[in-house]
Formats: sequence, C-alpha cells, structure tokens
Amino acid sequence: MVDINSWLEIFSGRLEERFQGRIWFAGLQGSYARGEAKETSDIDVVAILDTLSIDDLKSYREMLNELPEREKICGFVSGRDEILNWETSDLFQFCNDTVPITGSLEEILALIDRDAVKRAVKIGACNIYHACVHNFLHERDDEILKGLYKSSVFVIQAEYFLRTGQYIRKHSELSGVVSEDEKRILSPEAAGFDELSRILFTWAGRLIKNDGL
Repeated sequence: MVDINSWLEIFSGRLEERFQGRIWFAGLQGSYARGEAKETSDIDVVAILDTLSIDDLKSYREMLNELPEREKICGFVSGRDEILNWETSDLFQFCNDTVPITGSLEEILALIDRDAVKRAVKIGACNIYHACVHNFLHERDDEILKGLYKSSVFVIQAEYFLRTGQYIRKHSELSGVVSEDEKRILSPEAAGFDELSRILFTWAGRLIKNDGL
C-alpha cells in the first residue's frame, strides 16, 4: 500500500514548485484521510489556488503525471473565489472530510450553517433516490448501485451531525452509532441487486419525507 506521508511530501513539494506563492489550500480526502485506506484506494487530494485558469489545470495535470501512483490520484481543484462562493451544502462534507496539508478551511467553515447541513441531507437523499430508481428500471448496473451506497455515507454523516452536533469521519466508527437501517447502508450485506436497491430506495425515501430536515 502507498506510504501516504512520503507521497504527500512529494506532492506538496511539486505543488509548491509548480505554483509558487499561489497555493491557498491543499489537503487530503477519502480513505487515506480517514486512515481506512486499502491497497486499491484512490489518493484523493485537494488543491485550491489563488485563481484558477485552464492553463493552470494543464500545468497541474502535467505535475500529476510526474508523480508516483498516478493511476490512483484523483481529487478536487478550484480557485479561491470559486470555493468561497460554492453552494454551502456541498461545502459541509468537503470541509469535514478534508485533512489540511497547507493552509486552512476556517474561512469556508464560517459560511456553513445548520440550514446548509439540512440541504446537504435533503439534496443527497433526493439524488440517491432518483439515481436508484433510474438504475433499477433501466441500467440495472451493480457498479452504479455500489457508487450510490458510497454516496449515501456522506448523507448519513450529515444527518447524524444534525441530530448530535458531532461529525464522525471514520466510516468504521460511524457504523457503531447509527441505526440498524443505516448500518445496512454503511456495510451492505451480500444480497442481490433487487434487494440492495430496495434497501437504498426505502432509506432515501424516508429521509426525503422527513419534515424535520
């Protein structure tokens, strides 16, 4: 498995060389940030520059192509003004799941209120419900369903935060405090496509109808 600390040293050094004095924030997300990475896990990095042009993106891509484990690298890139004006319901999960390498997200966190978290839950549940129904009727694709289960984790994290005021980053810890229905979402049992779709469909529908959100 990737030695993420050594890899991040290389990444940070190359990023600074490429964009000297222009890095507003850099961070790590995903399973490596949670300490739950596996051999096949992506390296999910964030880079926010003072401004971002298409030429900057080309330069960043060239930099990534020179890094080890290139096939595993993914993540988010933005300009500072864009992220500061982003839809705040998206920023809730972004901030809470990102471990800083360079800079701070405090300026962004200050923009996120309880209504933003409510929207994160509601929008997430609606998107999962819609995609689950579409996939059930048309594609019937196991990989799409797997991706929807992955997306549902962020909704569960946000909904738990609304109820408790606590954000739990590690999925393994989250599974220990949520309801039985949510545990089935976080750790789906071996089952057929129809049953796994039913579980997700029912859970998302219940959240959508929750007037408390």
